[in-house]
Amino acid sequence: MKNVFSTILVIFIIGFVSCSKPKADDPIITPPVDTTPVVTPVVTRPKTIADYNKVSDGLKDYFKGTDYFYIGGAIEPASVDNPTEVTFMKRHLSSLTCENVMKWSNTEPTQGNFTFASADKIVAFAQANGIKVRGHCLVWHNQVPSWVFVDGANAVTKDVLLERMRAHITAVVNHFKGKVYAWDVVNEAIDDGGSTYKSTNWYNICGEDFIIEAFKAARLADPDVKLFYNDYSETNPTKRDKIYGLLQKLKSQNLVDGVGMQGHWNVDAPSNADITAAFDKYSSLGIDIHVTELDVSVYPNNSDPQVAYTSDTEQKLTTAYSRYFTLFRQYKDKIGCVTFWGLADNHTWLTTFPVTSGRTNYPFLFDTQYVPKQAYFKVIDF
Repeated sequence: MKNVFSTILVIFIIGFVSCSKPKADDPIITPPVDTTPVVTPVVTRPKTIADYNKVSDGLKDYFKGTDYFYIGGAIEPASVDNPTEVTFMKRHLSSLTCENVMKWSNTEPTQGNFTFASADKIVAFAQANGIKVRGHCLVWHNQVPSWVFVDGANAVTKDVLLERMRAHITAVVNHFKGKVYAWDVVNEAIDDGGSTYKSTNWYNICGEDFIIEAFKAARLADPDVKLFYNDYSETNPTKRDKIYGLLQKLKSQNLVDGVGMQGHWNVDAPSNADITAAFDKYSSLGIDIHVTELDVSVYPNNSDPQVAYTSDTEQKLTTAYSRYFTLFRQYKDKIGCVTFWGLADNHTWLTTFPVTSGRTNYPFLFDTQYVPKQAYFKVIDF
């Protein structure tokens, strides 16, 4: 009886499975497709000062380095002790530049005696707050101690000067190794006029070799840091081509990674055509572009008289910043960083240069109280 029952059970299971198995001519049933539209969250950005005070996002959030470029500012050590400026930097910046305290006169005022305390203060603040640091600058014809170019009572020889330069670069780059992601190695060596290079102590003693040897020393000291040549009037076609020639020579020896375009521009110039031509020419070398010292003067000419910050002035500044940042976004794959040469209107070298009488300027996105201007809201409106 037990065997009969078992046989019946097996027959039942086989039949059930056979009935359950789909036949070739059975209709194929597919699950219904979800046609519910995907709703992309709307990202709202402040358009007024009242809105700005309700949110915590800043420039570094709207221009994330992974999608666009780092946003930087140039500061002095006092900024990290100023609560207002600290709050501002934490909100808006993903990169910092030491405006002066990494320059030769500050780091090696006397031969072989290095002083890094002021620069270290800025670097420590940046590291504590997840902000990157650009090094500025290793070799320049300004802010160099007089001892560099003399040897006792005599003028220094080329060999001695180059050796001093190598020793300085090696010491400074090694000190900040792993803390600085890019260096402006040589600053402003190209002539504004008909010559290729500026007539400076560096060039008059060493010729072009001081530039080549500076980049070699920096590359040797830290093979991982990005090396830049930095200059102004970088969109002027004549000077642009001379800068390109130098970059091409450095690139052929694997000595340069990028060009620093200072971006000391104004509300009228440079033109879109000159900017894009410069971007295209420099990037054709396969190097990075950093806008390193951006400020936008409200005075197109040195002879322009003092103006108040009227609605007309504000509109010109807003239009200019919108134009420049539109181009920056278009070239986001070529541009790695945009650094303002300051933070807000309360600290700008344009107050005393190029007009030394103290002509008030308003070159930034924020006024003297760190309140955003209309230019700020226009820049982030994309």
